[in-house]
Amino acid sequence: MVLDIAIQAYSTEALWHLSSRVTADMLPFVGRPWRKDWVTVQFETEQQAQEYAEAHDLARLDTQHRAARIALLHELLAEFPAGELLDAGCGPGVFARLLLESPTYDYRITMVDQSEAMIQYCATHTNGDKVRTMVADIESLPFDDASFDVTISTGALEYTDANAAVRQLARVTKPGGAVVVSMLNPFSPYWMTDWYLYRPIVRCLAWVMTLLGIRHKHYYGASHDGIRALRSRALRRYMRQSGLIPTDVVYFGLTPLVRPFDRIAAVRHWSECHGGQLQSTRGWRRWMATGYVIVAHRGG
Repeated sequence: MVLDIAIQAYSTEALWHLSSRVTADMLPFVGRPWRKDWVTVQFETEQQAQEYAEAHDLARLDTQHRAARIALLHELLAEFPAGELLDAGCGPGVFARLLLESPTYDYRITMVDQSEAMIQYCATHTNGDKVRTMVADIESLPFDDASFDVTISTGALEYTDANAAVRQLARVTKPGGAVVVSMLNPFSPYWMTDWYLYRPIVRCLAWVMTLLGIRHKHYYGASHDGIRALRSRALRRYMRQSGLIPTDVVYFGLTPLVRPFDRIAAVRHWSECHGGQLQSTRGWRRWMATGYVIVAHRGG
């Protein structure tokens, strides 16, 4: 089936939660749910947290976007190797565990996420006395001003009011401290094809098959997910308005492929062989990047 080319199936439990909490995806003009509802419903159960964590496991990071982001963040944080670090919107805690296991860094890490299931997963899968976990909303962080030397938010701002989230990250960062955030590149051919062509087609096919009474799978990623990606210019403006000074912008996850061809192993292998090893750039090739990272400092 065309639908089977590429996306992972929702579990029955996850699908039930999705359908019971949000407006039908095929009726966008009848009622569009709040973005937070779309976000919350994707990560609110233990099973959803487990599935998401397994998809992002360090040993299985085989997608160009995720692997490139992890490598780039590890490189950029070398300038700030120690201190109190906040991982806001930590998800299953993949990057925090990488930092704890690396001899390069000596952080005391606070991990927060609005999903209680994600925080529970972090608490049970992250060992050590240098870690604390907490359920909290990145748009309203429960910490005093200037609490952290480094604050990071990777793969989370797309699901939030980015302006409010950035203000909070700036507020809890010490003067002279660093804020490191990532964002999907909204002008990437990969994401533009995914959001405006591939996913709508998958949704329409599934809807038609349902009307015709044809059995089919329900697919993870085929419905609205609450993502709102911003240009780096807009995100940097939010940072400056919050008292941060952006010092570097690096684009990562370069790929000429679009959905669903990235899920075909032979095509992906050909692209990697002919596309070179460039995983990040500050130059003209950023049009191919699936995401970018901004490093900023808080003014004194």
